[in-house]
Amino acid sequence: MLAVIKGAGDLATGIACRLFQSGFDLVMTETAQPSTVRCTVAFSQAVYRGSAEVEGVRAVLAATPDEALDLVRRGFVAVLTDPAGAAVEALHPDAVVDAILAKKNLGTQITQAACVVGVGPGFTPGVDCHAAVETQRGHDLGRVLWDRAPAPNTGVPGEIGGYTVERLLRAPADGLFTPTAQIGDLVAAGQVVGHVGTAPMTAEIPGVLRGLLPEGTPVYAGMKAGDVDPRCRREHCFSVSDKARSVGGGVLEAILCIKSGRRADHGL
Repeated sequence: MLAVIKGAGDLATGIACRLFQSGFDLVMTETAQPSTVRCTVAFSQAVYRGSAEVEGVRAVLAATPDEALDLVRRGFVAVLTDPAGAAVEALHPDAVVDAILAKKNLGTQITQAACVVGVGPGFTPGVDCHAAVETQRGHDLGRVLWDRAPAPNTGVPGEIGGYTVERLLRAPADGLFTPTAQIGDLVAAGQVVGHVGTAPMTAEIPGVLRGLLPEGTPVYAGMKAGDVDPRCRREHCFSVSDKARSVGGGVLEAILCIKSGRRADHGL
């Protein structure tokens, strides 16, 4: 089965790894200037570097849909710079997964494939997708939703180690971001981990730096630019997160359920 995943950030990459290991052929679409914070585990970095590898799965940048299909035949995940998702029409995929995580639908339609799955807030099963997958941390994380939309965006990140908003690092000003630390470093509360111009960006809590924007990324004041994990497990910085793995399982379940007709057979 060929699936197109819109978005190639860390959560979309977790979905891609799950589908790839389950035998899917994959093409992912991204913007021309991705701003993924957890860039060590995101296929979006192929846009900058030409390729990216996460947990043994390799993604390679393609210039055209035809080149993407050639890469897929050679055993790679293909990444296209295609923010509008125009390649979907050319590729005729079996499944479309919208994992842009824009908190709203940016153009995905239920008619784009036999299986269309919306990830996170902004999708309504039966209207713009066949099924949606919950991304909010908690009891329903990764659950496939057939008759209701995912929980709305709260604006508050999920709790990890007792912290929520304190985990996030936000750009202190408009401009170009310059890191002074790197992903995997242990940081202290109050430590400067980057600058925008002369304005410092500091960590609010101690932990391991799990995410940080690459040097030269354009940012605006208040934009998410990094992530501190208070659990201090450095190896977690270089592998798919528990959340992404759970959501990936939900996407896999949704696609297989739709393709098999099991949902209709059992009236779920």
